[in-house]
Amino acid sequence: MPATDLHALLRTLRVWPPDATELRPFDPAAAPADPLVLFARWFADAVAAGQPEPHTMSLATTDADGRPDARIVMLHGADADGWAFASHATSRKGRQLAALPYAALVLYWPVLGRQVRVRGPVEAAPSGEGQADLHARSTGALAAALTGRQSEPLDSLGTLERRSREAWEQADSDPRTPAPTWTLYRLRPTEVEFFQGDPDRRHVRLRYETREDGGDGTGADGTGGGTGADGGGWRRVLLWP
Repeated sequence: MPATDLHALLRTLRVWPPDATELRPFDPAAAPADPLVLFARWFADAVAAGQPEPHTMSLATTDADGRPDARIVMLHGADADGWAFASHATSRKGRQLAALPYAALVLYWPVLGRQVRVRGPVEAAPSGEGQADLHARSTGALAAALTGRQSEPLDSLGTLERRSREAWEQADSDPRTPAPTWTLYRLRPTEVEFFQGDPDRRHVRLRYETREDGGDGTGADGTGGGTGADGGGWRRVLLWP
């Protein structure tokens, strides 16, 4: 497709068409003190609204030279220990996280005009937890993990087909087969931002910050200083859209 056709096509597209999107009001003053509580509510809302694959998210990492990288991964859980995802420790993202254990996540739910952004340090869970997480998933997930060599050069699709077939057979015959390099990672957030789209483009952005990080901004109660009405280890900050 010529670039001119691509530009013309882009101009025909709309963001959040009314027939496919419900932009709900969001009052940051009523937001809970803990971002995990609000995340759980918004995630449930996305599922109930029919958002396809609401657990997919963008994972951004940085290599040793400071160059950014990003890809789509699956959310495996979110609790007091952090936002969890998994991959091979030997994959590109695994190597990057070993060199610089800090990352950012973005979940986008266009059916509601919402996104959630999370930033913070990343820790690898003990191997046993990673294997337990893998074995709790589908046979296909285990087969994919057993195929291995993620991010390495591949000589042909035939080689992939043969190795994948062997991995499926192994996963079917022994659902507890370990995948040694498979790793469960947990991002422990220092920032969590909630974005709610608005039909008049007065989008609402509420960022939770760990108190030790400080930061400038306006409090969720509309006052200066960013302290809001929260408690515990978080402060809430309103952001310009």
